[in-house]
Amino acid sequence: MLNQDSLSQLKGLKTKMEAEKEHAEAVIKGTQARYGFAVLDDGREIFIPPDEMLKAFPDDRVRVCIRPTKDNKTIADIERLIDSPLGDFTGRCVRKGKAIFVEPDLSQLSRWLFIPPHARNGVKEGDYVRCAILRHPIRDGKPQAKILGVVGDESTPGIENLYSMAKHRLSVEWGAASRKELEKQLAECKPLETERRRDLKDLEFISIDAAKTQDIDDALYAQIADDGWTLFVAIADPTSYIPGDSELHRDVAARGTSVYFHGDVLPMLPEELSQETCALSEGADRPALVCKISIKDNGEVADYEFMEATVRSRAKLSYYAVDKYLTGQNEELMMHASPLEALYQVYRALRAHRQEHHLVMEDRQEYRWIMGDDKQIDHIEPFEKMLSQRLVEECMIATNRCAARFLNERNASGPYVTHPGFRSDRLDETRKFLDMHAPQAAQQDPKTVEGYRSIIRALSQPEQELPLRTMVNRLLTRAELTVKPAPHMGMALEHYTNCTSPLRKYVDFLVHLQIKAALHDDEAKIVDDQLLKDLSSRIASARAATLEAERWLASKHLARMSAQREGMSFKARVTHVNSSGFTVRLDDNGLSGFVDLRKDPEKFSYDKWTASLTSTTRRFQLDRPVELRFIGVDRDNQYQASFELVEGCGLKPPKEEKKTAAE
Repeated sequence: MLNQDSLSQLKGLKTKMEAEKEHAEAVIKGTQARYGFAVLDDGREIFIPPDEMLKAFPDDRVRVCIRPTKDNKTIADIERLIDSPLGDFTGRCVRKGKAIFVEPDLSQLSRWLFIPPHARNGVKEGDYVRCAILRHPIRDGKPQAKILGVVGDESTPGIENLYSMAKHRLSVEWGAASRKELEKQLAECKPLETERRRDLKDLEFISIDAAKTQDIDDALYAQIADDGWTLFVAIADPTSYIPGDSELHRDVAARGTSVYFHGDVLPMLPEELSQETCALSEGADRPALVCKISIKDNGEVADYEFMEATVRSRAKLSYYAVDKYLTGQNEELMMHASPLEALYQVYRALRAHRQEHHLVMEDRQEYRWIMGDDKQIDHIEPFEKMLSQRLVEECMIATNRCAARFLNERNASGPYVTHPGFRSDRLDETRKFLDMHAPQAAQQDPKTVEGYRSIIRALSQPEQELPLRTMVNRLLTRAELTVKPAPHMGMALEHYTNCTSPLRKYVDFLVHLQIKAALHDDEAKIVDDQLLKDLSSRIASARAATLEAERWLASKHLARMSAQREGMSFKARVTHVNSSGFTVRLDDNGLSGFVDLRKDPEKFSYDKWTASLTSTTRRFQLDRPVELRFIGVDRDNQYQASFELVEGCGLKPPKEEKKTAAE
């Protein structure tokens, strides 16, 4: 029996241990391994051992006990669940013995979740599914899931698209309320009868688009003027049919963009609007927002005017047919010679002016996927951008520039498309890069449009030994949506936005609402930061979904090609380099993938200043050719294709190898 002194010592030890503990709320941060971290409100991250991680999911908010271990390390024990935001998710069903589990497709959750028999909903091994949590593991570390629906399996045509839609929560169907409102608007809305619309049906508008396109956003007309040309760009006007405070509008906003998969499309607008009532179809009278632009002989965009109008497209022409006409290979479009010739002159002037005064993105080799009936890649064809496509592109850019000027002059709250250029946190690194590789541009101010333009032009000179223009990409920001006007550095423009695709993009739809509000002498202030933040998130989800589906399809295509010929290799070029390896683009079909050098027997050193990876015997550098073999797919990285190097690839020249050894 313990005496009083021993009891007192034990009590003191217990008090000391309790004093060393800390209780706090935290958010669970998962990893690809079994352990995790508790992220406290003050920013600290406390290690959670594997056994404790069994009791929670990533992003759970929990109460933890922070305590020291015997070896003086600090860990967190999970005491209580406060909130679990994990809703429905996607994954793949797997079997272990007689038990069925779902392997969640979540970046921070690598454990299988048991599906009890009553919650399987007819699922079988290998099915891709939508799930929800049936039982949280907080009590005993044994979670359970239930099946909400089966997306399909590997044999389902288009499973890549269908699963990506489900994973990224893209809307497929329209709600009943939106459908009801749509029917009412189609029956009652008469936008052509409003007095404010100008009658421009006499102008010979034509649309130029892909042959199969039905959601025709724009039509063009140009005529010669005394000091240049007058360009009319008619843009479809869906805002006339969709009330601002309606469920239909909220559904459109929630989609944010039309999403184009290979073989499938999720339209932003109901097809009754995008392909019928609002589309600028041949021979049909349509409401439109028209931009009338005066273009000088030198290609400068001068005066402009936006107006609500009624237009009638004279013809729906394909890119291919117009390209044949413009290059003198076909005269079938002679009946449209007047507008086409004027548009071609407008294109040449606009393009030349942009090349001289702004920045024009260089064209790169493009590829067209030819899909089979099974919605898999049958083959891939290279193609070049056509002259007709460049013509339309220049007209759209000119219109977008005018829209940005209009919003700015009317003090509208955006949306503007801005591009800050060089990252503000990497300006010192930018200056060092220029000092090393382009000293003639090092004195330019990268924060101004003029300075940025000069720097990019200097880096783009063809006589450079290194691909400097591509190398500098890691120092640049991405384009942003903003409520305040700011330069678009990537195009070397003071202001820019998008307004020419309101049937497909909600940004353009919003610009139309703002322009029309100003035309009606109302305040153009319907856009705010939160709206654009939410919209950017939805656009990012759509991009992630299409990227994942494309990578999945591409990996299957590469696997089939490799299976048909044992040891098949692919010639490629390095498109991006980091400390782990490099990304490649295949020469023959444009497909991309990653070469992971972390497990290579040789140790590679990464040099960010030359965008290269170097070992004792080999060297890999941006834009250099390599030869590879396909080895599989990285399912944890959006189905990215994985490659390995062919033996002998990247070997240094003998002199360089000896020099390195001597050093």
